[in-house]
Amino acid sequence: MQEESNAPLAPLTTLRLGGPARVLVTATTDDEVVATVREADERGTPLLIVGGGSNLVIGDEGFPGTALRIATRGFRLDGTGLELAAGENWSEAVARTVEAGLAGIECMAGIPGSAGATPIQNVGAYGQEVADTVTEVDAYDRRERRLVTVPAAECAFSYRHSRFKSEPDRFVVLRVRYALEDAEGLSAPLRYAETARLLGVSVGDRVPAAQARETVLKLRAGKGMVLDPEDHDTWSAGSFFTNPILTLAEHEKFLARAAERLGPDAAPPAYPAGEGRVKTSAAWLIDRAGFSKGYGTGRARISTKHTLALTNRGEARTDELLALAREVRDGVHAAFGVTLVNEPVTVGCSL
Repeated sequence: MQEESNAPLAPLTTLRLGGPARVLVTATTDDEVVATVREADERGTPLLIVGGGSNLVIGDEGFPGTALRIATRGFRLDGTGLELAAGENWSEAVARTVEAGLAGIECMAGIPGSAGATPIQNVGAYGQEVADTVTEVDAYDRRERRLVTVPAAECAFSYRHSRFKSEPDRFVVLRVRYALEDAEGLSAPLRYAETARLLGVSVGDRVPAAQARETVLKLRAGKGMVLDPEDHDTWSAGSFFTNPILTLAEHEKFLARAAERLGPDAAPPAYPAGEGRVKTSAAWLIDRAGFSKGYGTGRARISTKHTLALTNRGEARTDELLALAREVRDGVHAAFGVTLVNEPVTVGCSL
């Protein structure tokens, strides 16, 4: 375990933004993680959990407490069962499961960050989300001060959400277990139309899992969603806003606003999102509200590859990024009456 004072946090995030932590602890075992959390709780010290840093927006003033960087390692396959330590690199773990001939998470290739974050955010992309495969989560329960195993049925998974996100100061994820599928090297049935089209198959078909993974990586790279230190379009937190989920009444009002603004043939994207709910596209809303790729003139701008990513063009401040985020959020609401919600977690700042 390593401890540093007044330690920079920006290099630990994919946005490369934010001030220092009063103390930064890097833990490489579950015992070190639990001991650090317990000590902080006993002293009443503010605690920030840092994994891969791909979903954090840290304020310019930094964090006035203990930042705990979880750097645990552990990858174990038992048949089709997968267990990952919280600090394992997610994208690398996906690659290893594909190499092992297993299916279920191949379309989540290239997502930055660590395995411990996957059940918190219910991470997903290109038709897959971890709620489809997670069986249980080992965590430290800060309220009850004990180790717990939370079965999938008690994780309360929903779109980019979970019990762990609803109770952000309660659970510290230590290990995650997933149930994959032995499909003899084939992918799970494809659910995402863009992926299927590029592969020349239909939605619901299977393809070699390695081919599905490579296709997703190419799609993500084309949108600036695969980390590259030389490409400022990847200096982001991925999709900054979640796709809005609307009630049927809200959706009708939105359609009317869209038709009024763009004409009767506007045709906003619409996807089923459970009984009485419709999901639409945040990227579509942002673009149609006038915020195109590359929008902005300062050091924080919309990605030149994808309207959902807000990026640090180099030496930006968090305040600049948040000002851009507010401009986009407020512009979309003014245009369509829909309020965008930020996906990354804000620390020491707010939208």
